[in-house]
Amino acid sequence: MALEGHKDYIHCLALREQQRECVSGSEDGSVRLWDLRTGSQTHKIEVYKYEECARPQYGKWISCLATDSDWMVRGYAPMLSLWHLRSVTPTTIFPIQESQQQVMFYQDMILCAGQAPHINHCQINGEVRARIPCSPCSIYSLSINETSQENKVLTAAGSSSKIDVFTNFRYRAFSLTFT
Repeated sequence: MALEGHKDYIHCLALREQQRECVSGSEDGSVRLWDLRTGSQTHKIEVYKYEECARPQYGKWISCLATDSDWMVRGYAPMLSLWHLRSVTPTTIFPIQESQQQVMFYQDMILCAGQAPHINHCQINGEVRARIPCSPCSIYSLSINETSQENKVLTAAGSSSKIDVFTNFRYRAFSLTFT
């Protein structure tokens, strides 16, 4: 099926498996929720139209997003915000100055990274609990190995020849170097 509606490049996708929905974020400034059973759009959120989220000097593009049940966290220019999807309203604006390119929910935290050499550990209430240093000065990829409880690791990669590996998520255990 074809999901049609965005007017510009699509930068990010996330699945809401329980609701059988796909969420897409685009350079057109919209986040759209799609019913995967019918292919129809169920919601369109034009983030830049919300005063607390507007950053006209940076454009409208959505850089990253993640969902967790009724919640969505999305990055836009130098701002990260948490949205309640049932009410389609922003609830939290995070005090992060750099543009975020990766975001994910993990347990009771939101992990995000982007145009800075660290991974942010945020709480739902907007508090940044930790900034964990990384090798790359920009981070393009965050991933967690959840298939093994004894070998659960977080990895970060970006503008570097190194992939950082975090075994307890609070410090870099080691880096893999590629030449």
